[in-house]
Amino acid sequence: MLNLTRLWCGVSTPGDGIRYGEASREGGPPAQARVHHRPVVVWNLTRRCNLYCAHCYIAAVNQPDPEELDTAAALRLVDQLVEYRIPVLLLSGGEPLMRQDILDISRYATSRGLRVGLSTNGTLLSHDVVRGLREAGVAYVGVSIDGPEAVNDKFRGSRGAFRQALEGIRNSLAGGFRVSLRFTLTRYNYAYLGEVFDLVERERIPRLCIYHLAYAGRGARISARADLAHQETRDAIDLCLERTEYLHQRGLDTEVLTVDNHSDAPYLALRLAQERPQIAQETMPLLLRNGGNASGVGIGAIGPRGDVHADQFSHHRSFGKVQERPFATIWGDTSHPVMAGLKARPRPLEGRCQTCPALSLCNGNLRVRAETATGNVWASDPACYLSDAELARVGEVLRGL
Repeated sequence: MLNLTRLWCGVSTPGDGIRYGEASREGGPPAQARVHHRPVVVWNLTRRCNLYCAHCYIAAVNQPDPEELDTAAALRLVDQLVEYRIPVLLLSGGEPLMRQDILDISRYATSRGLRVGLSTNGTLLSHDVVRGLREAGVAYVGVSIDGPEAVNDKFRGSRGAFRQALEGIRNSLAGGFRVSLRFTLTRYNYAYLGEVFDLVERERIPRLCIYHLAYAGRGARISARADLAHQETRDAIDLCLERTEYLHQRGLDTEVLTVDNHSDAPYLALRLAQERPQIAQETMPLLLRNGGNASGVGIGAIGPRGDVHADQFSHHRSFGKVQERPFATIWGDTSHPVMAGLKARPRPLEGRCQTCPALSLCNGNLRVRAETATGNVWASDPACYLSDAELARVGEVLRGL
């Protein structure tokens, strides 16, 4: 997760302590030892969903799963996460609001001291639901929208999804939530990225997360035809930087982040060195401290049936079930070669990634994308969009720090 507002514009934002080990607008001291001392956990509470999104990484369906953790098991899992001292718990799905016990789980987690966020498609965020989430202590809400109304509804397989999600965003803002709009870049919608920025500005949404396509679930099925070409990705990131600067100059309190293509880090480093050397001196160490992809280290996931995964996109590989062993034990167990490799520095990468001069910034990018594309979890990520010459220049910049 790359915070363009912090790194391109030099503005501190919420979450900087977790990402970069420094104090943020939320206050509090910086991280002491390392940024990812404990993982942020994405808990996919359910695969059930009322939409059918073309890029859904968990391939959600609108039917219950009798093997999902029940309420009692869910609360026991919360205890495990509290004991392991994770910094943030993100409740996701499927659509987490389709679980009848979502408020019970949220309330219990916050009562035990966890910072809890909710990732939702937004269509179920009525005033009453928003009020319940606030009373349960949920800290923030992330809502997914994938373009203007016609594009979004086609992508999400439901007419009216855009209007319902926008209403959910407005209800959440009115209810006092810091709302994050999530937008996933694909060939079908990247031309509308500017309109998404317009929406964020118009609705005064305080946070925008631009996701790159993960080759997982239904996202894997469409990746060959839906993922952006390298030049298209560069154009999209250039637009993100331009619009982030515009929002900053307008004096708007808007946080812009890119997610799931860690090549954004060396690309940003290159542009900072060339165009904003005065900011680069401050922000380059933050990029290095963040360290790029954190699957298996600073980000982890738990599936609906209690399986522990390296990240929310890797549901094809389980390292154990929390019903059988505590999360902390599973997470720290490096007997599985993939978990051992993810935790290693450097990772046992192959191909272009193995000798990349910018490896300290991206850490090999998203492994599930490489694995889906090649069958080899340690192969190069095909979504890296920098040339060898550019990566060499990034290496020169890093050596000059």
